[in-house]
Amino acid sequence: MKAIVSAIVLTTVLAILPCTAEEVSPVSVEKIGVYPCGRQPKQVLFSPDGRYVLLPLLEDTGFDVFSVAEKKVIRRISPPDADKHGFAEGLFIPQKGVFLVSQMTTGNLYEYSWPGFEYKRTIKTGGTWSKFIAWSEERNLLAVSNWVSNDISLLDYETGKLIRLIATGKAPRGMLFLDGGKSLVSLSFDSGMIEKFDVDTGKRIKLIQIANSCMRHIVCTDDKLTAFVSDMYNRQIYKIDLKAFKITGQCKVYRNPNTIDLLAGGRWLFVSTRGPNNPEDYTKRSPSNGKIHIIDTEDMSIIETFEGGNQPTGLDVSDDGSLLCFSDFQDAAIELYRIIP
Repeated sequence: MKAIVSAIVLTTVLAILPCTAEEVSPVSVEKIGVYPCGRQPKQVLFSPDGRYVLLPLLEDTGFDVFSVAEKKVIRRISPPDADKHGFAEGLFIPQKGVFLVSQMTTGNLYEYSWPGFEYKRTIKTGGTWSKFIAWSEERNLLAVSNWVSNDISLLDYETGKLIRLIATGKAPRGMLFLDGGKSLVSLSFDSGMIEKFDVDTGKRIKLIQIANSCMRHIVCTDDKLTAFVSDMYNRQIYKIDLKAFKITGQCKVYRNPNTIDLLAGGRWLFVSTRGPNNPEDYTKRSPSNGKIHIIDTEDMSIIETFEGGNQPTGLDVSDDGSLLCFSDFQDAAIELYRIIP
């Protein structure tokens, strides 16, 4: 009788214990469809409510609004100077009820209301070829990386005024605020650097540098302890301990990794890889299609790979973790997938 009772107790305890890392089931994806959009969709962003995907268009007149329910682009929004093209990156700030989009050719940010997407204002970055946008809620600051002027614009959100330009390595791109907005991590594409700056002084305080690397995009876990960085040249995804500021793991992926995003919880990392460059000019269609990887961030292993279209570039996971979207840059299309836990 005692043995039976012990077995029942043990079974009950095991039932309520959390799964170990080895017991976590990998995620998978199921294709929903491929849908046309404007020319050269550089980035894709789910709206915070998951109803839309926003598509900044590098070689077109603004950004497209794709309805997830209707499975089509329902609106083209053309900011001032839309004829100059060059729309690179976007950012939702739900706390402010706005959406921002950058335009490389003018060095402008354009702000729209959300929901509604009504034009509000133009913000001058003071830099050249402005791309990525980061936001610090604690400091009410915007940071914008400027690809050609090799600096980052720090902007006061309320006034839109430039506070300072922070000099960086060549061709800065991905960024994120840390330490309650007191510091900023920036990726240098042409100098192969991951730099950490003091926001108040603009001085660099930490550095990771890898020879012949091209750092592109950075994301971090919710606790801000771990980040992941894509290196296009070396075909690597790096795992970064943000406190020690050092690389603790890496994963080699397909050619020209671009945008990355974490599924809620931080265990699974999605990676878009553009594929081989066109031998005549990297801006032309690739000789073969790109791929999407899903990486287990525990051991930095690839658990699934599937094919995208020509040059998968922008990539985003919906806030509720149910959908994946990425852009096929040279196909003027986006692909939508259902994430299966």
